[in-house]
Amino acid sequence: MTGAILAGFAAGVLTGAGIGGGTLLLVYLTNFGGMEQRQAQGINLLYFLLTAPPALYGHLKNGLVDKPLALRAGAAGVATAALTAWLTAGLDTDLLRRAFGVFTVLVGLREVFCKKEG
Repeated sequence: MTGAILAGFAAGVLTGAGIGGGTLLLVYLTNFGGMEQRQAQGINLLYFLLTAPPALYGHLKNGLVDKPLALRAGAAGVATAALTAWLTAGLDTDLLRRAFGVFTVLVGLREVFCKKEG
């Protein structure tokens, strides 16, 4: 139980900072919590719904959000999420898990090895 509390705390801190604590939560739930991928994703979505509003409020309060850009990105994200949910509904979860793992590794490598502008 202590591991779950620590993973939840770490994911909350990362989410509040805008880093993506949900990825940590998914890794913990599937690899250490013994959950199936779909169940872990559902818990991650519920977790996000509870942690995103306070984080968004803090970022808005501090003037860290470009509101017009956020609205456009949000609309595109909702449309894309609906489309990909429909497209992947019949795919095997092992294939989705592997694809997510490859995607996560590629993003990590990009973060480590690509120059950041600014």
